Order: sequence, then structure tokens, then C-alpha cells
Amino acid sequence: MNTSPMPLPDAGRYELRYQSLFNEGRAYSFPCDATGQVDMDALSDRARHNYFYVRTVVGREFATPAVRSNALQ
Repeated sequence: MNTSPMPLPDAGRYELRYQSLFNEGRAYSFPCDATGQVDMDALSDRARHNYFYVRTVVGREFATPAVRSNALQ
């Protein structure tokens, strides 16, 4: 049985971006697929902590996330 996480087919080509409501230069972004699904197992502990934090404060500190094409790919 294979217990390693399944890689998302579009992983690395898209990012889920949370823009600050108050500071234009502040945002969080996480690698995702075209539908905005983030592979939690692929995130570092710090990134996973940041992801849970920013999801908690959507509407208070950060805007609803947007799926964006990763320009680096």
C-alpha cells in the first residue's frame, strides 16, 4: 500500500492568494491546483500554520482567496 501523498496534477502551476484588507503589500500564497485545492501534506509546518491562520481571519484581516496562475512556471 502506498502511503505517500498523491501529488496534485497542477501543483506548482497555481497559487491560492490571500490579500490583506489593510496593507496592500501583505499577502499569503500557497501552491494549489486549478480549483484552489491545497495539498496540506506538501506544506511545511510553518506554511500549514500560516494557512490555518489566514483561513481563520478571512473577512477580518484578509480578503477571500483567489486562485492565480503562477507566473514562474
